[in-house]
Amino acid sequence: MIYLKKFTIRNASLIGLIVAPTLALTACGGGSGSTATPAAQPQAVTIQFALKAGATPVSCGTPINGLGIGGKTAQLQDLRFYVSDVHLMTANDTQVPVTLTEDGQWQQDGSALIDMENGLGDCKNGTAATNLTLRGTVPAGNYTGVGFTVGLPVAQNHSNVATAVAPLDVSALAWSWQSGRKFFQLELNPDGGVLTPANDTATPPVPATTSSTFYVHLGAADCTGSPALGETATCARPNRMAFHSHAFNASTQQIVLDLSTLLAGSNLSRNAGGAPGCMSSVTDPECTPLISALKIDLATGLPMDSGHGQQLFRVEPKL
Repeated sequence: MIYLKKFTIRNASLIGLIVAPTLALTACGGGSGSTATPAAQPQAVTIQFALKAGATPVSCGTPINGLGIGGKTAQLQDLRFYVSDVHLMTANDTQVPVTLTEDGQWQQDGSALIDMENGLGDCKNGTAATNLTLRGTVPAGNYTGVGFTVGLPVAQNHSNVATAVAPLDVSALAWSWQSGRKFFQLELNPDGGVLTPANDTATPPVPATTSSTFYVHLGAADCTGSPALGETATCARPNRMAFHSHAFNASTQQIVLDLSTLLAGSNLSRNAGGAPGCMSSVTDPECTPLISALKIDLATGLPMDSGHGQQLFRVEPKL
């Protein structure tokens, strides 16, 4: 009996030694009954842009040949644009938002500034700093497409440029007469300038004039309401361009902005009415081919067919 009692006590001790670690493992979620799984880490993504005219890279200070009707030669003066609603797409075209990394200069609150001018040559009124990438994260997964909007959400568009944080603080992109920003700013200086013919039927007659620059300024138009006065701003024509590609691999491909396809229907040397070039006006003859190339309805300012057939961007392999 004495031996049996000792045996019982020993087994009780052993049971205690076995049970205690088991309880500890269960409490830490490491037991066999645990269903907890580690969260997948976000997947980093970098979307690269490049500027070309056809197959030829474009930069400030270098002549750009063969642009528009008549194949004009021009110098780049400015090219900057805002993007928002950046997303990747899965194989079944499900859109997955990209969380843009806030960097205090180019990306903030889901929007970003792409800056393709470097302050050289005719771009002397620009900035030396450039930005050709969008950087952010998406949930881990396989993605086969990309999309974004050229433009800003209403609240960001109508914020105060003087007090806004970067990149919404760029005064060169402020569009005070429309109470917002220029979403897309392209300025080119064609050889020989831009001629506006004389209008002898006007009262009084208007003489011919020549401008040095052909402007392409896209922004929300026909806006009312001043946020500075506590009013809500609304724009009859939002003029935000939709872009997407169902085939895109951020690791191996880039998005090219092609000046040749954008300007294919434009005559850079001649201005038929309004400001030289296009400033998003429905009455400006130069806006008809340009806004059409962006797949925006000129009358409503809304994207047409989700941007299918636009002539500004294309996807191609990285160099």
